[in-house]
Amino acid sequence: MKHIPVSSIMTKKIVAITLTEDLERAELLFKRHKIRHIPVVSNEVIVGMLSYTDLMRISIAETDDEAGNTIDSIVFNTFKIEQVMAKSVVTVSSETSIKEAAKILANNEFHALPVVDNGELVGMITTTDLLNYLINEI
Repeated sequence: MKHIPVSSIMTKKIVAITLTEDLERAELLFKRHKIRHIPVVSNEVIVGMLSYTDLMRISIAETDDEAGNTIDSIVFNTFKIEQVMAKSVVTVSSETSIKEAAKILANNEFHALPVVDNGELVGMITTTDLLNYLINEI
């Protein structure tokens, strides 16, 4: 099997958030971009990963007839991104093979891996990226 790097299928247009932003902003980014993972950066260096699941764990959902699900902003304001994000982030380089990235995702039950070259965040590889790759290869 040839070595195909994750750079060939990774998402290059990264939606990231900083430690100084708040969880309401994170929720807006999740919904606006229809994503499930946001890297947390400080000076272009990844310091954590925030998932939509992490955000929902701390939220108090209220049923709303029109929107279906609204989040109590008071709860978001009591937590900082640093308190909610995963701090131990596994990363890969853009030259990591698709197969190796898939193994990491499967073995760790992750759904997204930041792609970092020379300390700089250059992309994200997600289970969706892998599935789309498989669909095109089959």
